[in-house]
Amino acid sequence: MAFLKDFKSFALKGNVVDLAVGVIIGAAFGKIVTAVVDDLLMPIIGFVTPSGKKFNDIFYVLKSGKSGSSDYKSLTEAKTDGANVFAYGDFIQTVVDFTIIAFCIFLIVKGIERLKRKEAAAPTVPAAPTPTEKLLTEIRDLLEKKPQ
Repeated sequence: MAFLKDFKSFALKGNVVDLAVGVIIGAAFGKIVTAVVDDLLMPIIGFVTPSGKKFNDIFYVLKSGKSGSSDYKSLTEAKTDGANVFAYGDFIQTVVDFTIIAFCIFLIVKGIERLKRKEAAAPTVPAAPTPTEKLLTEIRDLLEKKPQ
């Protein structure tokens, strides 16, 4: 029973819940960035390249598949045929995905740091005086009123 209580207190700590939320949001964010890269950026980049292919379809056939042909139009076609391929275009696309995600996270962290700096620079409201401080203030005021 003590084990379950320990686990419950661990699982419900703020840091663990925050981490879980961060992982879920990060996974969703990664999917969004992958969709932007796959569906928007890479077709444009592929159109501009001399081969006119998407990066996913840039590969080198190391060993042809069942058909014996090494002339495949897409990476999917080559893999379906069982060809052994060196898919360097897919690697390039993954690096672009990572770079965009890392840049977005950098911008988010930078924004949070800026907000923290503004919060730290904001003037703090002075705390209410303690009873000792009130007493000392009254003594000072009385001493100032006392004729010399």
